[in-house]
Amino acid sequence: MTIHKFDIVIFGGGIAGLWTLARLRQAGYRVALFERRAIGGIQSIASQGIIHGGTKYALTGKLTGSAMVIGAMPGIWRAALAGTGEIDLSGVRVLAEYQHLWSTGTLASGMAGFFAGKVMQGRMQTLPRDAYTAPFDSPDFRGSLYRLDEPVLDPRSLAEVFYTAYGTHCHPLEELPKFEHLSRGWRLQLPDGDSIETASLVLTAGKGNAGLLTALGQDSPHMQVRPLNMLMLRGRLPLVHAHCLGASANPRLTVTSYPMEDGRVVWYLGGQVAEEGVRREPAEQIAAGRAELAALLPWVDFRGVEWATLAVDRAEIATPGGRRPDDAFVAAHDDVFTCWPTKLAFAPRVADLVMSGLRERGIAPSSGRPAFERRTALPLARLPWEEVTQWS
Repeated sequence: MTIHKFDIVIFGGGIAGLWTLARLRQAGYRVALFERRAIGGIQSIASQGIIHGGTKYALTGKLTGSAMVIGAMPGIWRAALAGTGEIDLSGVRVLAEYQHLWSTGTLASGMAGFFAGKVMQGRMQTLPRDAYTAPFDSPDFRGSLYRLDEPVLDPRSLAEVFYTAYGTHCHPLEELPKFEHLSRGWRLQLPDGDSIETASLVLTAGKGNAGLLTALGQDSPHMQVRPLNMLMLRGRLPLVHAHCLGASANPRLTVTSYPMEDGRVVWYLGGQVAEEGVRREPAEQIAAGRAELAALLPWVDFRGVEWATLAVDRAEIATPGGRRPDDAFVAAHDDVFTCWPTKLAFAPRVADLVMSGLRERGIAPSSGRPAFERRTALPLARLPWEEVTQWS
């Protein structure tokens, strides 16, 4: 039996885990990341790739906790995408430099747009009609269009860039090890008989954190799951990255687009239609999606477009009444950091909180290099529409 010594072991190969791995490696820590499925995880690869800046949280006319905390995230990401930030993400495919908000022309929607513009000055701007792009450049569009300083990324490209840089520290793990809490740190008994000793564990496995906490003998922190029923359209569609303003802080519809090699485009739909769709069967959800697009974009021709759905669970820290968390969550107990980023944009925030927690606990990088070689390469997670076997 061989004992491998690390400073930190991370569980979960989504973007929060990968960003944390990169920051720890840069700081000199000896780190190993374990992932059960694929690099890109489950939630990260199923995200819409939006680097939120908080605009949609200000649609009620006041800055919420979410709007203030998340407001700094696009700047951090843009620096990384330019190759000048804390992580070099200059190789990531950017699907859109900006997003749009559009109002339907109704009083409630228009007022939401007005308040968002006042509160989030500098993060959004009203566009003149001659700057409208498809499908909003149609004379049939009666609403208003705003530009948001929030980029949209290709989640698979993002995972691939991280894996190219840090893949030698990422390892597959088909089943959980046996955990033993030491006087300082943890011992992990791997399925192949080898052991790992580490000063601290970092859990960034999303919904999988619950099983990890149980295996570690910990009954907190508690997780809540927010289910979504996302919609996918595939066909000859314009490239759109936009939120439709509703009467509340949650967009009525969020559209992101992914161009395919054959010239077709995938629209990935979130927002209220995805949240309310968890009560619907796939055929019912597709019918609801068709109706929503017919109501919001009636001049767009969707004939010949194929449809599919994707059920995905968004794992978060449990909150009173099940409300959405305002921030990324990181908490430490018994040398275990439990993390739920809440949103893709919060991945740098998770890494910052973990780094701060390690410093507070006096866990510094140790000397030497671990002799732990990756035996099998992990695959990259596939985009949701690549997993669809039958389109309607």
